[in-house]
Amino acid sequence: MCGLTVFVSSRPVAAAPDPATSAAFAAALETLHHRGPDDTRVEFAGGAAFGFKRLAIVDREHAAQPMTYHDRWTLVFNGEIYNYRELREELVSGHGATFATEGDSEVLAAAFHYWGPGALPRLRGMFAFVAYDRWTGTVHAARDPFGIKPLYLLETVDGLFVASERKALLPYSGSSRATLDHDALAHYLTFQYVPDPLTLHREVRRLPPGHRLTWTPGGGLRTERYFRPQLRPLSVRPEAAHAAIRDALRDSVRRHLHADVPVGAFLSSGVDSSAIVALAREVKPDLHVFTAGFAHDGYSEVEIAQDTAEQLGVRCTPTVVSEDDVIRELPRIVQLLDDPLADPSLIPLYFLAQTASRYVTVALSGEGSDELFGGYTIYREPRSLARIDRLGPGLKRGLRGVAHAMPEGMRGRSFLERGTTPIEERYYGNARIFSPAEKARLMRFTADPHTAITAHLYAETADVDDVASMQYVDLHTWLPGDILVKSDRMSMAHSLELRTPFLDPLVYAAAAGLPTELKLPAHSRATKHALREAMRGIVPESVRSNRKLGFPTPTRLWLRGAIGDWVAGLMAGSGARGLLDLDYAQGLLAEHRAGGADNSRKVWTVAMFCLWYAIFVDGTIRPANHPLAPPPEVGPDRWAPHPLPARRPRPVGPPGVPLPG
Repeated sequence: MCGLTVFVSSRPVAAAPDPATSAAFAAALETLHHRGPDDTRVEFAGGAAFGFKRLAIVDREHAAQPMTYHDRWTLVFNGEIYNYRELREELVSGHGATFATEGDSEVLAAAFHYWGPGALPRLRGMFAFVAYDRWTGTVHAARDPFGIKPLYLLETVDGLFVASERKALLPYSGSSRATLDHDALAHYLTFQYVPDPLTLHREVRRLPPGHRLTWTPGGGLRTERYFRPQLRPLSVRPEAAHAAIRDALRDSVRRHLHADVPVGAFLSSGVDSSAIVALAREVKPDLHVFTAGFAHDGYSEVEIAQDTAEQLGVRCTPTVVSEDDVIRELPRIVQLLDDPLADPSLIPLYFLAQTASRYVTVALSGEGSDELFGGYTIYREPRSLARIDRLGPGLKRGLRGVAHAMPEGMRGRSFLERGTTPIEERYYGNARIFSPAEKARLMRFTADPHTAITAHLYAETADVDDVASMQYVDLHTWLPGDILVKSDRMSMAHSLELRTPFLDPLVYAAAAGLPTELKLPAHSRATKHALREAMRGIVPESVRSNRKLGFPTPTRLWLRGAIGDWVAGLMAGSGARGLLDLDYAQGLLAEHRAGGADNSRKVWTVAMFCLWYAIFVDGTIRPANHPLAPPPEVGPDRWAPHPLPARRPRPVGPPGVPLPG
């Protein structure tokens, strides 16, 4: 796991860069120090510059980057390839490839050398990489199928800039105030995150999941999708489906445990993380797991996680987060995110990763299970609305008129409104914060509607049932835009590599053809039924049938206490009033604090934007431990790295397990 920056000039450059240019590049790289504190390297070749911050996981002594292969390719790569040994053998036997290291980065470079873009479908892993072809001056880059690892892009008249986080591109991208993307902000107010490929900076974009790009000086940038996750319900026998899930997940967990450093796992109250821990425990009996919660009744999974850990025979270390912790660290958390993300569960994740990083360098987690296996309760809505959905258009219009005539909040009104609204208008993701009418009241600008993000996704799933369509929307929006952003940023904040065994090609294949009845059976209120059945006899029965909480966060309570006072002051002094009607937002906060309504999600969404604005636009808040260091001294042959901050001791303990085979 690492941080990378790349610049390729649009003009031929023969000489080494001047000291000011090299210092600026190295300073930008240093903003990514948290992603890779073990090694820092900056190299240039003609008009190209490569910066790399390494968190050494496999072949710690030799697999340094930037990696050069066959005097043609220079590669920088963030992530892990879990089948790199099989690929290495195939490259040796089929092409006579030679290798100088035992790591996966050189295998990736060789795979691209011999197979070109055809290498991408062969990879099992999480990755974002840039491969520069010195012979042709072409930049190739790609991002893993589900978007586990980030990759940001900025194209200017000077050339192409690429980085693992947006903050490393800010010195080259102009004023955040002048380039704020109104469409991206409008989507944030709907979804609670900024969806790919957008960022709040109009000039900076993200390479979407499952995409690759090519760029040449004068030829511009081209992107192409090489993978599209699809859920197409098939007719399958339940027993065969359960066995396929079990076998694929067991193999994936085994591969995700491979490392030359200590490996642990996150554990909540749900079947997802419990399945990961139970399967990891089969091959790593000394597994150390971590959980988090709050000192509020109903907002902690610590006791359940500890009980699960005891039943599985693994050591569990809990973390309890206080309100003081939140107020102290929240500016730093928002700074790490680059764009605002109003998912409160990222807060316990930040402190959970902080604790885990004291013991391990790698942690396994359960992200992706809900989207693949049907884990969200909202996926049951189509069944509950089925009787209305079968009615003709005229009857639906009549019932919708009845709903509008009913008083706000009257029992049955919401049911009739939802039942008479088409799925593509009713469901636009797992988090739906401000409605179009509320956004019109809040925003002081006009922007694209949320359907600009979701319409094509529904068009692509017109031939499947509503549940599969909802999962498809979440796989392409919620998962990469919210879930994987918070897991990457909150773990890398503490130089912890987070691995997600559910987001593996074989696990995906086992889930892709599941019929809705196996995910959400009519005879049960359980979600992820097929996964739960696959884990029968593997995870404790109390967990297998339990409804997870998902690191619940007491935002509703916080906003009625000291954190609410802090948010009120933040909004009152915010420079974002030219964009948002903050009087309206403050009214929502006042109503919430008085107990008149639960406006916590709306208030939190506005507050996180105001905090982001204060950090990245106004500069009125400077988070502690800001990573930008002074410019370094520059040598003639290599762009010198910054003097590194004091390195915390790396966790010491038993490493992960050997790869299977």
